[in-house]
Amino acid sequence: EESKALRKKQHETPTFGPRQAAALSHHPPMRAATNLLRRHVSLHSSLAARSIGVSLFVDPTMKFSASVSLLAFVVPASAWAPAALARPAFSTLTSALFSVSTEVVGEEKTESFRLKFKGDDGVLSPWHDIPLKGSGDSYNMVVEIPKMTKAKMEVATKEEGNPIAQDIKKGKLRDYHGPIFWNYGCLPQTWEDPNVEHPELKCFGDDDPIDVVEIGSASLAMGSVKEVKPLGVLAMIDDGELDWKVLAIATDDPLAAEYNDIGDVPDAVTAGIREWFRWYKTPDDKPINSFGFDEKFLDVATAKEVIEETHEAWKKLRSGETDAGKLWTGK
Repeated sequence: EESKALRKKQHETPTFGPRQAAALSHHPPMRAATNLLRRHVSLHSSLAARSIGVSLFVDPTMKFSASVSLLAFVVPASAWAPAALARPAFSTLTSALFSVSTEVVGEEKTESFRLKFKGDDGVLSPWHDIPLKGSGDSYNMVVEIPKMTKAKMEVATKEEGNPIAQDIKKGKLRDYHGPIFWNYGCLPQTWEDPNVEHPELKCFGDDDPIDVVEIGSASLAMGSVKEVKPLGVLAMIDDGELDWKVLAIATDDPLAAEYNDIGDVPDAVTAGIREWFRWYKTPDDKPINSFGFDEKFLDVATAKEVIEETHEAWKKLRSGETDAGKLWTGK
């Protein structure tokens, strides 16, 4: 009965904050995508209303944690707001396999900001040292951008230790023109090889770890490591480069038990994600992005195949079999 109520709620029109709407008001091509996304926000808002709070970190054994209402994702969409709510300056996570601490260096909203990762033996790379696989059939996601924020944060693949930093374009810190509606990050120990041409799409990898769009209800803190289950994958083509987007959900999300493959995810969610990524660069006078495979999300089996391919590419990069160029691999 609860499941039916949630699905019914999904098709109702929720309250959408005026500041969020204003952030996209100058971006007409994204309005249709925004309307689709409202349904997904409504669905998870109904879940949030029944929750007192949720840990924003990877597991309950963490030494430092913070709890915040799931409704936190409707705060004003400033570049850093949800991350500031979720994360102290220094925090630690542990699991049965590894322990990680993160430390802020520099000032937020400046070029000096870095979120560095450390393990028991010193500097730890979130790209190379955190394992790809989580418990069971899950994968570890490194969260770079919390939902409802605008700062374009990313694992710095060319810097020593691969800290998280804000992307810079033409000498300026990069922000999205409106908030991203999901948690965004990457899978460690993966790499989209720019030297390998996809046999069907005829384009090369984008030289980064594979991206993850996590559609759960909680706003996940930047730098947190979250176990997720993949549901599908979208082949985005950005400036001629293949940029896979794995759609996933946190394993502890209330809807994780219902979502097992791409067909389980509401069309409003998948269409909203695709359209957001199609149009998000156009305010900078850049062309829209395109998508392979008839613009469809491919199923979970294909997603796992793509993840494994990028993992094998990373192994070759890490071993030195593939030239790293300017990438920092710790070797």
